[in-house]
Amino acid sequence: MKKIAIIIAAVLAVLALGFGIYTRNVTDSIENSESRTQIGEHDGIYIINGTSVTLVNGVSEVEAAPRSATKVITRYFGNEVRHDFNGDGREDSVFLVTQEMGGSGTFFYVVARLDTANGPIGSHGVLLGDRIAPQSTSMGKGTIVVVNYAERKSGESFTTQPSVGKSIWLLLDTATMQFGEVAQNFEGEADPARMTLTMKPWTWERTIYNNDTEIIPRANKKFVLTFTDGKRFSASTDCNGVGGEYAVDGNKIAFTRMMSTLMYCENSQEGDFSKMLSEAQSYLFTSKGELILELPYDTGSVIFR
Repeated sequence: MKKIAIIIAAVLAVLALGFGIYTRNVTDSIENSESRTQIGEHDGIYIINGTSVTLVNGVSEVEAAPRSATKVITRYFGNEVRHDFNGDGREDSVFLVTQEMGGSGTFFYVVARLDTANGPIGSHGVLLGDRIAPQSTSMGKGTIVVVNYAERKSGESFTTQPSVGKSIWLLLDTATMQFGEVAQNFEGEADPARMTLTMKPWTWERTIYNNDTEIIPRANKKFVLTFTDGKRFSASTDCNGVGGEYAVDGNKIAFTRMMSTLMYCENSQEGDFSKMLSEAQSYLFTSKGELILELPYDTGSVIFR
């Protein structure tokens, strides 16, 4: 009897151990499954400056060297555009990431992320520059991605706010996940160095914020901003007329003494438009012939053409 009891106890112990292993494996399987379904929309593996970077919840933080207190931090920035780049019927994305390497620099890169049935595929990054001022990212013809940003003049200190507008046209090779730069020999190409505020009336096209929200005028070509050499401006809107004074110091700009007529218009965007003007802190021109007003702390860009 004692021998039988010992055998039964041993069998029960084995069964209990087996059940524990089974339960742990099932739990691990569920957790792994949940982690797969919770992959962030910007997460993936990207090649930044020749090094593999894995974004988790939009951020990567790794040691600059073994046992180093210095961290290399890469994070999702924004200025995102969505498009089906590989023709598989799934929406992909192109956006900016920043990388800080422990010094004072903040380097901006353009990356792509394909959303495939087997999971996300990240691209090689394209360096835009150190401490630039991103403006907007949009789709050009076909699958061309147009990235607008501002940089400093040659020799200017990093304490100087970027004031030179630049546009880069990129085409993604989905086989190698690398971008190629497209020459900008397009009709209507402009020279930002020759452009002025008073050269023409400027029509508001859209406002892009760095949290990826966008405001587009509902009334087509109603919001038109005009500058005079006498440092006064006027603007038509979808309701009232707006006017006032503006002051320029280098690439900095301030709209003051703003007034408008008093007609009430339901669902008008005049208030939003006037607020954008009152908050504008700097301006620049792009090679696409655009005037861009920068909002405080690089929070967004008001784009006119």
